[in-house]
Amino acid sequence: MHNLTAIEDTREIAIRHFLDSLTLSLCFKEKNVDVEKNTFCDVGSGAGFPGAVLSIYYGPVLNITLIESVSKKCAFLEFIKAELDLSYEVICKRAEHINLEFDYAVCRALGKLKDIEPILLKLSKKGAFVMKGKELPAGYQFCKIDLKDIKDSYIIFIPKTK
Repeated sequence: MHNLTAIEDTREIAIRHFLDSLTLSLCFKEKNVDVEKNTFCDVGSGAGFPGAVLSIYYGPVLNITLIESVSKKCAFLEFIKAELDLSYEVICKRAEHINLEFDYAVCRALGKLKDIEPILLKLSKKGAFVMKGKELPAGYQFCKIDLKDIKDSYIIFIPKTK
């Protein structure tokens, strides 16, 4: 995977990156988020998880921008966008320096919640989805993911309050 992920086993890549990224679609459904009527940004997209995977899954109805600050990763995101004829945009900048607003922000494996929450909420009009794996901090709304290959995983939803 162009040295963009530490996982090398093909099955593990499929489960821990691709399938895990798609669990956001379950949370969108649970929280009544209509992907066709909202804009999204994926903060810290890395190798395209979850943003590029969601773009493949939903197709052109998903309006998503992938935000990544590492040039090598941005180049990879542009490459797979062209190769797979995907419709997302890539912004190669640190999220803190972006002055755009999307309906929802999403992120996966980005950092400590207390550090990233203000950045995600600055970028979003309605809220943020944070993929936290097995970690569930107290006091947050969440979706619990419990599938055959992904057990007891949590996606935190932080609604934007005015």
